[in-house]
Amino acid sequence: MDAAPDDLSALYSTRHIQTVITSYGENHADTPTGNALHVDTRGLRNPPEDPAVRARMMESNGLNPEVRRYVMATPGACRLVDQVVAKARFLLAPENLHQWAGPQALRVDIHVMCGGGRHRSVAVAEEIAIGLRAAGIGVEVEHPHINRPITPKPRPGE
Repeated sequence: MDAAPDDLSALYSTRHIQTVITSYGENHADTPTGNALHVDTRGLRNPPEDPAVRARMMESNGLNPEVRRYVMATPGACRLVDQVVAKARFLLAPENLHQWAGPQALRVDIHVMCGGGRHRSVAVAEEIAIGLRAAGIGVEVEHPHINRPITPKPRPGE
């Protein structure tokens, strides 16, 4: 018998998409636009002290289970995910959706940002998706910057 995968969100239906989550890096010129819940993961910056672990993670991305576990072990990460899931669930409740978005509203978009769009934003976006899917909400997740080159860290004053 095979072991259960780390991410069970694929078991949930996406037939009726109510939320589109987009991870992205602020250092790229093509950041998403539009009305969305904005999630800033820059406060979760927590590079590994071990150079070998750091190098391995830098060459990977937030879809890698090791990277995802590391990001989610950062103080404040789980709380951030829980807060975003709660906000999205509140906005998607039928009695609330029409109050703020009108009768044509079909979904709530969530934009999750970090510096490069490869690690923190991806891991957090996937965790938010798991929380929403577990609540029966159809979710699609997009990672447009996941395969982009690592962006240099801006120098102070730039």
